[in-house]
Formats: sequence, C-alpha cells, structure tokens
Amino acid sequence: MRMLGWVAAAAAAAALAAADTARLQEARDRQDRAALEKMVSELQAQAAQAPKRAPLQYRYALAQSYLAEVALELRDRKQARAAAEAGIAAAQKAVALAPGNAEYHRLLGTLCGQVIPASPLTALRYGKCAQESVNKAVELDPKSALAYVARGVGNYYLPPQFGGGVELAIRDFQKAIEMKPKLAEAWMWLGIAQRKAGRLAEARKALERAVELNPNRVWAKQQLEKTPAK
Repeated sequence: MRMLGWVAAAAAAAALAAADTARLQEARDRQDRAALEKMVSELQAQAAQAPKRAPLQYRYALAQSYLAEVALELRDRKQARAAAEAGIAAAQKAVALAPGNAEYHRLLGTLCGQVIPASPLTALRYGKCAQESVNKAVELDPKSALAYVARGVGNYYLPPQFGGGVELAIRDFQKAIEMKPKLAEAWMWLGIAQRKAGRLAEARKALERAVELNPNRVWAKQQLEKTPAK
C-alpha cells in the first residue's frame, strides 16, 4: 500500500509539473508578461518553502527564463537581466541537488546566456557559464534536442572572440532539427540565425516552418514578418 501511495504521489507531482510547464510555455508564446510574472511569484514561493526539492527550484528557474525571454523580445533589458539572474540562482540550486540531470544544466546554461543580450558587458562572465553548462547537458544527454537549441542560442549571442558566432549557432540548430524535426523552437532560431548570416530565403523558409509548427508563438510570427524572401 505504501508503494502504491508513493507511485500515486509521484504521478501527481509529474502531472503538476507538466501542467506548470505547459502554462509557462503558453504565456511565453503569447508574450503575456503579466501571466508570467504571476507564475514566477507563485513558483518562487513554492521553491522557498522547499529549498531542497530540485524540481521546484527547476520550475521556478524555468519561469524566470521564460520571463527573461519575453522581456528580451519586448526590449526590456532591465527586466530580462533581473529575471535571468534570479533564475540562475535557482537553477544552480537544482544542479547542486541533482548534478546528473541534463535538463537542469541546460536551463542553467540558457539563463546564463540570456543575461548576455540583456547586458552585453557581462559576456565574459556569463559566457563561460552558458558554454560549460550547456556542454554538460549535451554530455549527459547527447540526444536532447533542446540542449542543442540552448547551445545554439548561446553561440548566437556570444561574440566570436568569446567562442561563439552565428555559424556555430546554425550548426547547433540544424543538429536539433535532425534529432527532433518538429521542434518549432529550433526552426525559429535557425531562421533567425540564417537571417543574421544573410541567407534570407533559407531564413524565411525556416521561420515559416516554425510558425506552422507553433502558430501561437508571437515572436516567431514577428520574425517571419521582418524577414524578406530574398
């Protein structure tokens, strides 16, 4: 009976985590900053009540990452940096509690990478964190398409003199797509990177695919609208 109770509790926790992630993604896709801020507050309280539960630290960090992402899309660098740095602290706790979890390392690397476009002068400090954390995620789970997307985003924002660059980013996004062809996020970032590299026709096709796969992603639609066919 005890085992059945534990299994039921674990299943309930997993369902709650999945629901939280879905709500966060929906708010991110709509660029609903108010909804994200509300969820950040809720998840922060949960994480504070259970500081040694890695999944709660992770979900709070994920909420901050999505808030930072939307803030960057809306060109609010101040909020983006604050959200990313708060998320880093929570992601570091999750990694410390469960160092073998690739997704926790991926999220930490993503958050470190998000600080850079919000505050370019921090590239040297946070670039190392982004690279090391995402590379660790790839090492722990070489089949994680999201890890390659995260590494690609980091390379996109990290200047070549610090080990990044758009060509490295493009290769990472293409690798993610090879592994998960219907991952809209990978197609969106591939298009953005190809546009930066001057490959406009390819960029537009990639962004069209991203919107097709996730028509609710406002930023993908905006990127498509600003990308000429040639």
